[in-house]
Amino acid sequence: MFDQTQIQEFKEAFTVIDQNRDGIIDKEDLRDTFAAMGRLNVKNEELDAMMKEASGPINFTVFLTMFGEKLKGADPEDVITGAFKVLDPEGKGTIKKKFLEELLTTQCDRFSQEEIKNMWQAFPPDVGGNVDYKNICYVITHGDAKDQE
Repeated sequence: MFDQTQIQEFKEAFTVIDQNRDGIIDKEDLRDTFAAMGRLNVKNEELDAMMKEASGPINFTVFLTMFGEKLKGADPEDVITGAFKVLDPEGKGTIKKKFLEELLTTQCDRFSQEEIKNMWQAFPPDVGGNVDYKNICYVITHGDAKDQE
């Protein structure tokens, strides 16, 4: 499912989260990890919901499997690009920022203003207000080149 480099990166992440180094990620490990990242007072309900995503104790194998299940949910690049192409009848490879923002904030699983702000930071439109959806599709399916460094 993953190559050796990815497995090593997941192992490093697991080690960071396993704060007490017992080989199992538990609720207190999550709480301590959040605290280390500056997020204090995480609600027990939120931590419980995270722990319930696993079928049992979260050792490295379970952790890796959970990520595999989450990542395999992403559609292939051509499927995502095809969905955007429906919104681009002229085939320019771009969509107007205003149009995309309206869709994302009014339809289905609506984006919050914070999510919209983050999206425009990650994928700024050009001076004409056009968004390169092919780049968005690539990053969704392959990750950002900056993340690979």
